Amino acid sequence: MTGGAMDLLPAAPAAAAAEPEADEEADPPAADSPAPQVSEPRAPASSRMQMPPGNPLLLSLTLQELLARDAVQVELIPEKKGLFLKHVEYEVSSQRFKSCVYRRYNDFVVFHEMLLQKFPYRMVPALPPKRMLGADREFIEARRRALKRFINLVARHPPFSEDVVLKLFLSFSGPDVQNKLKECAQCVGDEFMNCKLAARAKDFLPADIQTQFAISRELIRNIYNSFHKLRDRAERMVSRAIDNAADLLIFGKELSALGSDTTPLPSWATLNSGTWGSLKQALKGLSVEFALLADKAAQQGKQEENDVVEKLNLFLDLLQSYKDLCERHEKGVLHKHQRALHKYSLMKRQLTSAAVQNREPESVEQLESRIVEQENVIQTMELRNYFSLYCLHQETQLVHVYLPLTSHILGAFVSSQIQGHKEMSKVWNDLQPKLQCLFAGPHGAPSPPRSPQDGLSPH
Repeated sequence: MTGGAMDLLPAAPAAAAAEPEADEEADPPAADSPAPQVSEPRAPASSRMQMPPGNPLLLSLTLQELLARDAVQVELIPEKKGLFLKHVEYEVSSQRFKSCVYRRYNDFVVFHEMLLQKFPYRMVPALPPKRMLGADREFIEARRRALKRFINLVARHPPFSEDVVLKLFLSFSGPDVQNKLKECAQCVGDEFMNCKLAARAKDFLPADIQTQFAISRELIRNIYNSFHKLRDRAERMVSRAIDNAADLLIFGKELSALGSDTTPLPSWATLNSGTWGSLKQALKGLSVEFALLADKAAQQGKQEENDVVEKLNLFLDLLQSYKDLCERHEKGVLHKHQRALHKYSLMKRQLTSAAVQNREPESVEQLESRIVEQENVIQTMELRNYFSLYCLHQETQLVHVYLPLTSHILGAFVSSQIQGHKEMSKVWNDLQPKLQCLFAGPHGAPSPPRSPQDGLSPH
């Protein structure tokens, strides 16, 4: 696998108040949307998903195939100043589209909204939060990493990767990409309206789909909790490596400062021994070796951050998007279906009451017409409910396709430890001979240091 494909990418809090909430964007279209008729198949269109061969519910994908779909880099462009506030721009380059475009955070926000609008029943990863004021360098770098994980998860998601909105975002270099994205998303309906299988989703679902959904949700919740703890521990190890690098650097500088001290010594302190002068001469150059040790420790921490922590964060982002999708399913289409059924029962009672009270025929006819409309709404919501479960079934499979990422994470972790300790050991071994002059005997001959169990007693 190429290095680009292996350059892998929590749910972020909601963005600023002016930005739309994910849950709001995730709601399915209005309940009165027309239901696709089974007896009237839709004409194929380039924007519609094509029916896959075999059982369309099953995903026949491997992790390697997903990673090979695209590798997107997100790099920070030097800060620019607007009229009133500074803004940050990102260089987004796609290996698949051979493109390089410039995007601001708000462009990502609109792109995220369009994905939720077109794919309300799919795992749309969350965006990192927006901070209006006080965005320091650490925050900007963390957001850049999160945006990179987001766009790679989207670019490798099967339905998203074939959608024109993604291609626009990754390759459109003209002005006002936000309006271009909105125009593209608004000219067609959501996935339910454009998928040929939407009206027949129930036919492909297993009979115990609700039970499977509950079990899968619990399993992925447990996996998420475990990976969250692994990520926290990996971050602590990275932090310790960076702290170790800083300590080694300061340790070497203090030894060098001790060796460079020019304070004169009284003759009665040195007597006839030149030990202190020899020690100072040896200590002077040690800062170079300790700086090299510090550099090796910092490199190991950086490697673990890129190869271990980032991959763990990528998988956590995916798992969080699955949890968000489950909540959208329950609070969105199911909730709307229940409301439609409740409204329908109220109308039926009103019709019964009108018949008993012998109301005007016109009012009864209007009520009957409204009931027929409500029945169509309920039918549409039932179809959407089954299609939502259909998508959930596929998204659950997609999460399991990503599970072998665990072996990549463990492999990267072990490799970084082996490489880091090997390089540190070499520097320590090179440093040892340079310390021989620190252990000179009474006549200037080298005297090897005593082992710790010898103690400090001359006896």
